[in-house]
Amino acid sequence: MYRLFSWEHSYFSGKVRAYLRFKQRAGALGPGFEDILATPDLLVGLLLPKSGSSAVPQLQAPDGTWIQDSSEIIDFCEAAHPEVAVVPDAATSPRQRLVSYVIELLADEWLLVPGFWERWYYSEDGREPSHRGFNEQQWGAMLAAGELGAARREAGAAFFEDAMGISQSRSAPRGVYAGLVHLGCDERTEMAWWASLSNVLAILENHFLVHDYVLGGRPSLADFALLGPLYAHVYRDAVAGFELRTRFPLVAEWVERANGEGALNARCWGQKLYSVDEGGALVGRPATSDGGEWLPEDAVPQTLLPLLGVFFDEMWPVLKRSAATLTDFIASEAHTKGDALPGGSFMATPGFEDLQTGDGALTHEFEIGGVSSRRMVIPYQIWMLGRLGEVVSRCAGAGGSVEDLLTTLPRGEELLDIDRLIAGCRVRKAGGLLYSG
Repeated sequence: MYRLFSWEHSYFSGKVRAYLRFKQRAGALGPGFEDILATPDLLVGLLLPKSGSSAVPQLQAPDGTWIQDSSEIIDFCEAAHPEVAVVPDAATSPRQRLVSYVIELLADEWLLVPGFWERWYYSEDGREPSHRGFNEQQWGAMLAAGELGAARREAGAAFFEDAMGISQSRSAPRGVYAGLVHLGCDERTEMAWWASLSNVLAILENHFLVHDYVLGGRPSLADFALLGPLYAHVYRDAVAGFELRTRFPLVAEWVERANGEGALNARCWGQKLYSVDEGGALVGRPATSDGGEWLPEDAVPQTLLPLLGVFFDEMWPVLKRSAATLTDFIASEAHTKGDALPGGSFMATPGFEDLQTGDGALTHEFEIGGVSSRRMVIPYQIWMLGRLGEVVSRCAGAGGSVEDLLTTLPRGEELLDIDRLIAGCRVRKAGGLLYSG
C-alpha cells in the first residue's frame, strides 16, 4: 500500500489525504493507502533519514519511493494511476486545467496566511472566544500519541510555549507567530487578511449554491488544494469552524464532501441518490450536481470567476514583485547561481533570516486590502510559478480558449508572460530543497 504520514491538523495533509481518499473510492489508487500519524518518533527516525525532511505530509510509494511535497505527491499518483483523473486534460479542457492550477497556487500559498492567522490569533493569551484548549489537544494528540488526555494537553501547551513563545506572541513573536510577521500579517494588516478570507468564503458560498465542486459535479485538483486551508485551519478549529458553519454553511458542507468523511448528507462524488419506481425498485442517479461530472465543453463556471479575480487582484502583484526581487538577488554578488535558496513557505528559512526579515534583500513591499506592509520572498512560490508556466504553455493556443478566458480578468493576460517574468529567477527543486538556476 501507499503510506501517507500526516497529521489531522496539518494544512497540506488535508489536501493530500482527501485526494487519496477520492482516488481510492474511485478504485483508481492501485493497492490503496494507509494514513499514519507522523509522531515525533517517526519524524526523526524515519521521515528525516528517508527524505531529508521532517515536514508532513510525506508519501511512501509501494516501490519505496518517498515524496515530500503535496503537489508532487499528487503529480506522482496521477502519473501512476491516471484513471479518474483530478486534473483536466490539456488538449480537451485547457481552461479547466489552467483554472485548477491557478487555484492550487492561490490556496497553497495565499490562503495559507489567513488560514494560519485564524488558528493562532484565537489561541493567543486573553482571546475571547478562544480555541487554545482545542489547539493544545490536537497538537498533543501527535506529540504525545497514546498518552492519557491530561498528558496530551500538557504536551501541546508546553510545545506552544517552548517553540512559539505563545505568551509573548505580540511582544516577541517566535515560531509560527514570527512566520506570520514574515508573511506580512501583523497588527496593521491582520484585519485585511481576515477580510480577504471572508471574501473568498463568500465567493465559494455563492458558487456552491449552483455546483457541488469547483468545476461542476466532480472533484478536481482545485478542490483538494482549497481543502488545505479550509479543512484543518477553518473547518476543524473551533472558533473559525463555528463561523464557517454559521456564515457559510454550503462551504462547510463542501468541506465534508471534498474530505470524503462524515459526508452522507453532503453527498460525495460516486454516491447515488435513490428514488423508487412504479414497481417499488430502487432507481439510482448521481448524488452530486452536473451529473457527477465537470462542466461540458471546457466551461468554467461563471460563479468561479470572482475567485480567479482574487488571485489576480491580490496574489499576482505579490508574485511579480517576488520574482523581480529574487531576480535581483540571484544576479547580485550575495548569491552564486546554483546555490541553495530559502526553502519554506511558513517563515524565514534558518540561515536566511537576515535576508528574509526586516528590509533584507529577500523582502519586498506589498499591499493587502489597501494596507501597505512588507513580506519575505518565498522561492517555493517561484517554483510553483514555473509549474504554472508549463501549464500555460501547454494550454495556450488551444483554439484561443485560454486567452479568451484570461482577457475577461483584470491582469489575466499577464499570465501568458510567466516565462519572461521568471527568466532570471528560475528555481530548481530537489526533494525539500530549492536552488537557483
